[in-house]
Amino acid sequence: MAAIPLLVCDDSGMARKQLIRALPADWPVSITQAANGKEGLKAIMDGLGQVVLLDLTMPEMDGYQVLQMLKANAIEAKVIVVSGDVQEEAVRRVTELGALAFLKKPAAPELVLETLQQLGIYDPRPAGSPLHAEIDRPEFKVGFRDAFREVNNVAMGQAAALLAKALGVFVQLPIPNVNIFEVGELSMALADIDQGQRLSAVCQGYIGDGIAGEALLIFHDSEVIDIAKLLGIEHLDNELQEQELLMDLASILIGACLSGIARQLDVRFSQGHPQMLGQHCAIGDLMHVNKSRWKKTLAVEISYGIEGMRIHFDLLLLFTEDSVKRLTDKIGHMMD
Repeated sequence: MAAIPLLVCDDSGMARKQLIRALPADWPVSITQAANGKEGLKAIMDGLGQVVLLDLTMPEMDGYQVLQMLKANAIEAKVIVVSGDVQEEAVRRVTELGALAFLKKPAAPELVLETLQQLGIYDPRPAGSPLHAEIDRPEFKVGFRDAFREVNNVAMGQAAALLAKALGVFVQLPIPNVNIFEVGELSMALADIDQGQRLSAVCQGYIGDGIAGEALLIFHDSEVIDIAKLLGIEHLDNELQEQELLMDLASILIGACLSGIARQLDVRFSQGHPQMLGQHCAIGDLMHVNKSRWKKTLAVEISYGIEGMRIHFDLLLLFTEDSVKRLTDKIGHMMD
């Protein structure tokens, strides 16, 4: 029986590893991997993607663009989207573009099997049958940064879905950045957020199972009025009302992100109450006042955007240096 050309298209090596592991062991497929949409589209056009497992948030060309190109050029491929972006609007859009199914990350093997069977793509063969074949699984070496970025990618998608529902918008998702910074380097990395504007920031601490840190959510003051209007608030009468609005949004985003990380790593975080870290100030002032709180840190940078509006939120998850070993152990356990 000829092997089915299967393309797994995702910028994360960890995501590709998880997905390939979730495939039925006896499915006769020839696996090709692509690390972005541009590579993936070329593989499909080269005949290597009769069946495609496609991520949405990728560099070069994202999953939406791949689907648009397939549709525009009448290229036949059976596409199943596997994504951390679980907004209802994301599901609607990819279905409209021709995706046959949508699976949320990380995709459980039983759900992958059920989906493949429902679509008529996979037909299980009894063991010992001459048509029974064992899938050839490639070897993977996934580094800590790639794996932890994927954990945060899934978590941020869950947070975006809650934010989208609360504001009635479509949230544009970035690729998270994961870096280890000294506090001075962190200040430099945050300089792009400033751009000469006044900012307000909310922070929230968390700790659990040997992992600790602080989440920092940064708002541009010029965008706060527009955010309020999305929530049906026409006027912010005073700074206290503005603080309450920002802390409510922080609770949604930070809480959902931490919850998503905790579920994947099998930990439980205790979270402090959100607090205003600073209001109507420059990023340099925020960092100067709080530099004693952050020394060397593992930083995850996520910038959410609202489609069609000049609104975005910059979320930083700052893990203590002492947390890195525990995070490494947890991620290693996930990949075993």
